Amino acid sequence: MKSLLQDYVSAQAQRRSEATAVVADDQTLTYGELDSGSNQLARLLRESGCSRGDRIALLAPKSAAAIVATLGIYKSDCIYVPLDSTSPAPRLVKMIESAEPKWILAAGPVAQLLGDMLASTTLRARMRVGWLEPRPISSCFPIDFDRNDLLNHSAAPVNYRNQTHDAAHLLFTSGSTGIPKGVIITHGNVIHFIEWAIEYFGINSTDRQSCHPPLHFDLSVFDIFGTLAAGATLYLVPPDLSLFPNKLADFIRGNALTQWFSVPSLLTYMANLDVVRPNDFPCLKRLLWCGEVLPTRTLIYWMQRLPHVIFTNLYGPTEATIASSYYTLPAAPKTETQPIPIGSPCGGETLHVLDADLHPVPRGIQGDLYIGGVGLSPGYWRNAEATDAVFVTIGNERLYRTGDLASIGTDGQVYFHGRSDSQVKTRGHRVELGEIEAALDCSSRLQSCAVVAIPSSGFEGNTICCAYVAKPDQTVTPATLRKELAGNLPAYMVPTEWLELSSLPKNANGKVDRAALKNEFRNRSKPPAPQHAALGSAEQRV
Repeated sequence: MKSLLQDYVSAQAQRRSEATAVVADDQTLTYGELDSGSNQLARLLRESGCSRGDRIALLAPKSAAAIVATLGIYKSDCIYVPLDSTSPAPRLVKMIESAEPKWILAAGPVAQLLGDMLASTTLRARMRVGWLEPRPISSCFPIDFDRNDLLNHSAAPVNYRNQTHDAAHLLFTSGSTGIPKGVIITHGNVIHFIEWAIEYFGINSTDRQSCHPPLHFDLSVFDIFGTLAAGATLYLVPPDLSLFPNKLADFIRGNALTQWFSVPSLLTYMANLDVVRPNDFPCLKRLLWCGEVLPTRTLIYWMQRLPHVIFTNLYGPTEATIASSYYTLPAAPKTETQPIPIGSPCGGETLHVLDADLHPVPRGIQGDLYIGGVGLSPGYWRNAEATDAVFVTIGNERLYRTGDLASIGTDGQVYFHGRSDSQVKTRGHRVELGEIEAALDCSSRLQSCAVVAIPSSGFEGNTICCAYVAKPDQTVTPATLRKELAGNLPAYMVPTEWLELSSLPKNANGKVDRAALKNEFRNRSKPPAPQHAALGSAEQRV
């Protein structure tokens, strides 16, 4: 077992330097080029004063340069902090202020976004900018180095001080207070999963594997290092292809991919538009999904068309590193209502279904799902309170309380039954509804609001809905609220359904009756019934 993530690439470069490691649009990198380029970046970062434990942010869409940067950050003994280049500047500033990186490495069409971020943060004096491509003709911020400067540094191997238990990266997730939380993931956390996955799936140097999720999404870590550890070839899927399912199918065919890994919403989108032919993708060996529930109807569609492919459901929160359980389908489900389990623990992991007193529940009974084992994060970055709230010790085992409801079936497999809190999955992203409410609370137009999510049969998984009460002197439309939110939240967090009320419904405890709101959004296509009057008389439906 390797000690550090970058060791995988260095080992492959020594054995087969000319083998193709990364394919991104028309650019390819060999293992030798990947190793050399990341060595050059690591030397530059170290010469600039970076040392063990410093954070380096990466603001770039998927590209060959971004993969080099990830490895270079690790080789400099620093902590990699990927940022979502599609998020608005104010949200990214919160992450920057939390992580306090010494550098922001950037590439691609992010100059305006980066300029907005740096204009908003008090950390600019302590933070430097490195451009991973040739220097842009003009920018609204100083650039401390560009690609040409990198080429002046030695590509010789770098000695590391980091150890297996050191942090490899910070991955920011949605926070209920409106402040994103940074999840600390160590080199050892990832390596344990990668070693298990390579053995279980039989990944080897002949594989051609997809990288569909963005780099700030933890599933990309498996794509990248599951590929590089095996000496296989990584194919970066251009983000805009997700809008065109037929082009995604062409991408799988044209590149003769052997593994596809994505969130279920994308698979559902492709199935709904019927872009997969019978016996399609002849080179494909494995299709994996993670991040949300895949409708059984969608799974049947794929399995009927691709009888030669192995289908595996992976489950796990960011706090437990990529995935904690797996279930490989022995055959296509017989009915569209057949539940698909999240399965059994991955190697070194444990799953526990417990009651409110933290005792195991009998088979077939729902309880709270806890995870233990080698994938557990050390906790949240500089947030002991949030860490202590969900990481608990029961007996001699440290566990993470997922907030998911689960049961153990008569077959011994674990089944997922939804969330027990206000967190949902939409379009593959984990979203705290409280973060959306916190952003709406900043609006000067609203008196109150509540955000709920209802299951959807569409590609998004859950539809985010907002009920709101405008201030007496304000005229508010969903369009104005969408515009306000778009400046503070990524697109996938902006509600798609809106309802203006004269007052929010309350339950017996005086709290917002979210169950009533969910029912209202479910039934909103029907004529209002008298019993719905408690929801308010002034309604605006969109």
